[in-house]
Amino acid sequence: MTDIAIVDYGMGNLRSVSKALEHVAPAASIAVTDDPEVVRKAGRVVVPGQGAMPDCLRELDARGLRDAVLEAADSKPFLGICIGLQMLFESSEEGDVKGLGIVAGKVLRFPSTAMINANGQKLKVPHMGWNEVHRTAEHALWKDIASDARFYFVHSYYVETTNPEPAAAYSLYPFPFTCAVAKDNIFAVQFHPEKSHEAGLTLLRNFVQWEPMLRNG
Repeated sequence: MTDIAIVDYGMGNLRSVSKALEHVAPAASIAVTDDPEVVRKAGRVVVPGQGAMPDCLRELDARGLRDAVLEAADSKPFLGICIGLQMLFESSEEGDVKGLGIVAGKVLRFPSTAMINANGQKLKVPHMGWNEVHRTAEHALWKDIASDARFYFVHSYYVETTNPEPAAAYSLYPFPFTCAVAKDNIFAVQFHPEKSHEAGLTLLRNFVQWEPMLRNG
């Protein structure tokens, strides 16, 4: 059995994610796969992603991966990265598409009228580069990571939860936006831990060691 399946739907930064996981878990069996059965049988599942939400969801369906991802999100340690976070939500302004509906809320574009910092300077979209992540909830994946550690972001859209409970961290650009959610066996982040040096590697190491309470376990 594969220890960790990295879901390949043609849109993710797969090599970087795979290399980072190999670094923190050298003894683990790690597979980058578009095979739904490999995803179903894996001990842990990572869904990375870059690109446009409509394209990602279309490719997920084209490869027959939607049900396998939904099952993984319901039954085993699950990590979503970037689009892998956004697709968990109910809907997205990007292409006006429905998401997987696992987390109540929506995905919104950074509004151009609000992209002004405290000095009156215009901020660019996408939000790209290093930014502080401020934790709002304790979680096993934050272990040994400084409370305001910096992670690497690349995104034009952000998530807004319907209820406050799933939110696990926020960042500022220029207003607070949720950049991590935690729900049962699911942890998902807007930033890229695979590009975030030691803080990112620590988060991935924590994921590999995480033993959440499984609803269907």
